[in-house]
Amino acid sequence: MYQILEKEVLSETVKLMVVKAPQVACKAQAGQFVMVRIDEFGERIPLTIADYDQEAETITLIFQEVGKTTIQMGTLEVGDELITVMGPLGHPTPIENYGTVVCIGGGVGIAPIFPIARALKEAGNYVISIIGARTANLLFWIDRMESVSDELILCTDDCSRGRGGLVIEPLKELLATRANNLARIWAIGPAVMMKFVSLTTKPYQVPTIVSLNTVMVDGTGMCGGCRVVLDDGAQFACVDGPEFDGHKVDWDILLSRLQFYKEQEREALAHWLELQAQQEQACALVEVPA
Repeated sequence: MYQILEKEVLSETVKLMVVKAPQVACKAQAGQFVMVRIDEFGERIPLTIADYDQEAETITLIFQEVGKTTIQMGTLEVGDELITVMGPLGHPTPIENYGTVVCIGGGVGIAPIFPIARALKEAGNYVISIIGARTANLLFWIDRMESVSDELILCTDDCSRGRGGLVIEPLKELLATRANNLARIWAIGPAVMMKFVSLTTKPYQVPTIVSLNTVMVDGTGMCGGCRVVLDDGAQFACVDGPEFDGHKVDWDILLSRLQFYKEQEREALAHWLELQAQQEQACALVEVPA
């Protein structure tokens, strides 16, 4: 069992949890992920390791409440336990001194881009970070990103903080003026954001790495659910990734596969909410004085 030591609400739908997981923390590296299961009846979900502390034997998980499991996980509090935290899984991000690099985090993707930016900075790179969200209250870890970046650009769709618009706009400006000096670009966020980052950088031939959070069941390459189609064949996000060359990903197939189980996810959430309502009603009846 893996105890939740800290919990923080980063925004209305984004939660942070620090979890005691000694075996994971001692081997975790930037870019890796874990498979989490809340209880014995729950599904496994992949979550990128947002941070880790080997001395404290903890890992930090940041997740967005989008379906039954993540909404249920958001109800857990400090002291509660997760039944499964399996990992670290996937290949760590290759870290070298490349020169000038760009790290782009969109929405909850700010969490996994942080340890990568930190590792790149520690390796001697000049780090330009671009982080964005729909509104200012959905931006988080600005101070952390600032601490590991030589330049930090903030973007919000509604212009409530930083530049107005998508992360693509400052990226276009960097490519137009400094493409020859950009050694590599990392992008993590919604699949559609990573798609357009890759399409934007491809004409400039700047290597662009994306981290794919696909439909995943076991995280060990057995189920095949996380299959990703690239120019040179199919690979599995769990054992071959999660990072891939963004210029090689077939984004149309990926975006289509992400929609496969939307109806089942809606049914699972509706069923769980109904059970929660019944339990609350039963508890209320028990508390009524005789």
